[in-house]
Amino acid sequence: MELSAILEDSCVRDWQTVDPAAVEPVRFAVIGLGWFTKGRALPAMERSDLCTPAVLVSGAAEKADRIAAETDGATHGITYDEFHDGVGTDAYDAVYIVTPNALHLDYVETAAAFGKDILCEKPMERDSDRAAELHATAADAGVDLMIAYRMHTEPAVRRARELIAAGYIGEPMSVTGNMSQRLLDRIDPNPDQWRLDEWLAGGGALFDIGIYPLNTARFLLDADPVAVTGNTASTHDAFDDVDETVSFSVEFPGDVYAQCYASHNARQSSGITVTGTEGQVRIEPAFFQDQTRELHVSRGDGRASVTLNKVDQMHEEVDYFADRVRGDEPIYPDGDHGLVDMHAMEAIYEAAETDRWITLD
Repeated sequence: MELSAILEDSCVRDWQTVDPAAVEPVRFAVIGLGWFTKGRALPAMERSDLCTPAVLVSGAAEKADRIAAETDGATHGITYDEFHDGVGTDAYDAVYIVTPNALHLDYVETAAAFGKDILCEKPMERDSDRAAELHATAADAGVDLMIAYRMHTEPAVRRARELIAAGYIGEPMSVTGNMSQRLLDRIDPNPDQWRLDEWLAGGGALFDIGIYPLNTARFLLDADPVAVTGNTASTHDAFDDVDETVSFSVEFPGDVYAQCYASHNARQSSGITVTGTEGQVRIEPAFFQDQTRELHVSRGDGRASVTLNKVDQMHEEVDYFADRVRGDEPIYPDGDHGLVDMHAMEAIYEAAETDRWITLD
């Protein structure tokens, strides 16, 4: 496989199956209007030809109305209670759930009862039992469920996956991945925020950002973990209930190992590298949305670095979901895929407490 054949038109939407002009846009009810929704999700939906943010749902009626008035395509602003009561169900086809992790199941239950397809933020829930119930709820209702792993539609990651699958780096042998940021400086200075509440979040750095190298390693290798181990640490008082930093190892089939690191109190950084018997592919920066991706490939004595055109990761993600809802191709990543991460992350916490490797079923 020639490198140029894969990197040519590197940002092409190779996943797209429907013509936006031939289908009705998927109308979303967007549940949760925090900074990520306002700054990332809504602008992506406003630009989309495949979906639109029709109904905005918040805990406060005034906030929902105000943001709906500011959002192209929005026709309703409603409260959480009104959503559960069925207000505006004729105005949307699917839901995008952007609430704290422990609230995902509640909104999935309501959406499923109304027959609405579901895009649910990662991680699926605060623990694997609730995630399994979430998955079963959607399956029993016969609605589509996608977990919002935006790396699956990130062009740099997709091109790296193709190179690995084509054997360009030989047999994969190891993965290294990292993601870090100073949460209290970059995202929210409030020590009482939900990400630091164990009941609402389920976990700390691992659940919030460690899931990126974990899930992206799975996607790149097209494989699921068979065993994990890890360690966690917290040095800041705000992280008394959840992990501030996590370092973990993942065993994949064929004795392939991943070494991953995530921290909510280290400088912003992200990258992922897969090393094989013949070469290596690295994406750096990898996970933060505002950064331009660089793909570095080496084999033998040859090396190449490609700077990819920056795409709006949320635009790619919501359009992929809409494409699958309107088309005939199955959704990936689905609920089964999301459950694997939930079990793996819980096993990493168990390993950190017991200082041993944990085998996954």
